[in-house]
Amino acid sequence: MLTGKQKRFLRSQAHHLDPIFQVGKGGVNDQLIRHIEEAIEVRELIKVNILNNNDDDRFEVAEEIAERSGSELVQVIGKTIVLYKESRDHKQIELPR
Repeated sequence: MLTGKQKRFLRSQAHHLDPIFQVGKGGVNDQLIRHIEEAIEVRELIKVNILNNNDDDRFEVAEEIAERSGSELVQVIGKTIVLYKESRDHKQIELPR
C-alpha cells in the first residue's frame, strides 16, 4: 500500500508520461491485462487512457485493472489512470519513505 507522500511523488513522476494503453468499448480483457503486466514490469509507472466509447465507470475500470494486474492505483484523473508496480528486474523509481 502506498502512502500519501509516495502517491504525490508518483503523480509528479507520471505527469510527463503519455498513456500507452487504451480501454475501449470492449472493456478490460485478459489480453489487455497481460500487456499491462509486461509493460509495468519494464516501466514501473504507466498511464492508461479510457476512451469515450467505454460506458463503464472509470473508477471501477481503474480498480479492476489495478487488481488484476497486481499493481497499485496511484490516480484517476479524468479518463486517465496512473498505475505503479515495483519492478523485480528493472528497478528505476526510488520511492520516498
